[in-house]
Amino acid sequence: MSNALFTYTLRLADDLLILSQRLGEWCGHGPVLEEDIALTNRALDHLGEARNLLTYAGQVEGKGRTEDDLAYLRMERQYTNVKLVEQPNGDYAHTMVRSFLFDAYHLPLMQALLKSTDEQLAAIAGKSVKEATYHLRASSEWIIRFGDGTEESHQRAQAALDNLWTYTGELFESDAVLEEMTKAGIAPDIAAIKESWSKTVDQVLSEATLKRPADAFMMTGGRKGLHSEHMGFILAEMQHVTRAYPGAEW
Repeated sequence: MSNALFTYTLRLADDLLILSQRLGEWCGHGPVLEEDIALTNRALDHLGEARNLLTYAGQVEGKGRTEDDLAYLRMERQYTNVKLVEQPNGDYAHTMVRSFLFDAYHLPLMQALLKSTDEQLAAIAGKSVKEATYHLRASSEWIIRFGDGTEESHQRAQAALDNLWTYTGELFESDAVLEEMTKAGIAPDIAAIKESWSKTVDQVLSEATLKRPADAFMMTGGRKGLHSEHMGFILAEMQHVTRAYPGAEW
């Protein structure tokens, strides 16, 4: 049980850690000052949740690894995030579509984890639901603004949606780890999360006058450490200081 719980908790953390790193790249480059600050705050929200999960993962593992050890001292193949969150920012429409597709999954997941039989995961979810609610509302508003805006904004949002859709299937993949966690009442039924996600996506895309792409080939492998070509560059930047100055504290 402890091995599966460690892996499951690490997956939750890695999704947020890598997405936080991606969103942090917008700091100082946002389209307007207010949005620049809002997006940086969103990145910090994800990072804060990731820290709580990484700390708990280290405790579950029982090998003395801290949140910093798990964040900065693993190799690429040891990260278990989905490929969606590691995709490049692209333009602002691309960034918002990526966040929306993740937010529509993350909110119902956190809401369901409130009922987890694991008290620590339930407590972390309790702290995250309010932020996740805001994140989904904000990204949904941007999707509608882009989709139902100008001809160019609509085209950019649709192109981003078409490009990123192939990464959404991985959010709902099941395996032995997830099955064990679900059976124990620790993780929610992933089918129910997908149903909620799909309902939200359909509603927002309809209002945004965007076309939902057809389900076809879906990317996979992230949960097993098989990442896109972008992941190594993310880690090189994220881990640089820790690896350049091992053991440094300030």
